[in-house]
Amino acid sequence: MFRIPFLSAAYLLPLALLTALGGCQSSANEKPAPESAEAPAAPSDEVHLNADELRVAGVRTGRVSYQAAAGALRVNGSLEAPPQSLVVLSAPLGGYIERLPLLPGAHVRRGEAVAVVRNPEFIQVQQDYRQVLSQLDYARAELDRQRELVREEVAPAKNLQRAQAEFRSLQAQRDALAARLRLAGLPVQASGPMSSTAELRAPISGFVRHVRATTGQTVTSTEPVAELVDPTHLHVELTVFEKDAPRLAVGQRIRFTLASDSAGKEHLGRITLVSRAVDPEARTVSVHAHPDEEDNPALLPGMFVRATVETAAAQAQAPTLPEAAVVDYEGKSYIFVQRAAGRFRMVEVRRAGAVENGTVPLVLPASVTAETTVATTGAYSLLGKLKNTLDE
Repeated sequence: MFRIPFLSAAYLLPLALLTALGGCQSSANEKPAPESAEAPAAPSDEVHLNADELRVAGVRTGRVSYQAAAGALRVNGSLEAPPQSLVVLSAPLGGYIERLPLLPGAHVRRGEAVAVVRNPEFIQVQQDYRQVLSQLDYARAELDRQRELVREEVAPAKNLQRAQAEFRSLQAQRDALAARLRLAGLPVQASGPMSSTAELRAPISGFVRHVRATTGQTVTSTEPVAELVDPTHLHVELTVFEKDAPRLAVGQRIRFTLASDSAGKEHLGRITLVSRAVDPEARTVSVHAHPDEEDNPALLPGMFVRATVETAAAQAQAPTLPEAAVVDYEGKSYIFVQRAAGRFRMVEVRRAGAVENGTVPLVLPASVTAETTVATTGAYSLLGKLKNTLDE
């Protein structure tokens, strides 16, 4: 005798209603049978429901669909910004932070002033630059004078060479000091008021990822003030075990969902790079993929993702059914084939793969074809009704 399988609460209510409806119907239609006649035994793998029972059980019917089956590899990873989209902002000449109005997550534009740094050495650099400009004017005049004297053979050629060397040396000093001023964010000018403060400007447009300094803090040229990230060109960084690495190739399609997205919205992308090095400790390989969506505000650096990589070319068309059409009972899988209106027969099948997008690839018996009508929902309710009928 079959025993009733453990069913979840989602199926207990339809089953209870089916039992009640069946009891009422049998009471209303019950007629005394002749003592000499015996009712024919119903097949042990068939179940019959009337219209009300079908409605309560939520049974719907459909046909087997055939889809291209592809090899799939499930991996985990995260969304990351490429190196060119991640910038660490610092004060090149050091100083202390006089103003830092940044907050994590704030949007910044390229060239926008994001911090003010004060350093008394800024004044010295500006002073040296202006002094070199004055010396350069004198050296230029001296070079012209020596060139004229040599042309008239009044002075030796070594004096001209000395003047040329001095002029070129001052030119190099001028260019170096101008570069330091530009690096610090100071104006490069020969006159005007000198400033002990410089503005730090955003080199890219994006968002503030981290703020590493505080107002009033003294920082050196190697200490970060803030981190900026441009999220318009994120990539998916996946971690794949060493044994699965040979199955991967550039151009393969991936489908991924955000671990934080309860709705499970699916995003698409393609593999752009497969690392040729294996992590010696974790025995994994890094794989980079590019999402199809550009500048999606829902995709942020650091988010964890669950991805499926289509690692094999499409194979022959495989029969598939919705996950709700397949029941597991006593270690086997079954579907319910419609024999007539309200009459279903339980047929054993075999799962050919994992659930993909709510459908299950199956190996079906020869009797089930593309024209066969099956129960696409309510399969567990049919199973419960069948086993209860057999127990009676």
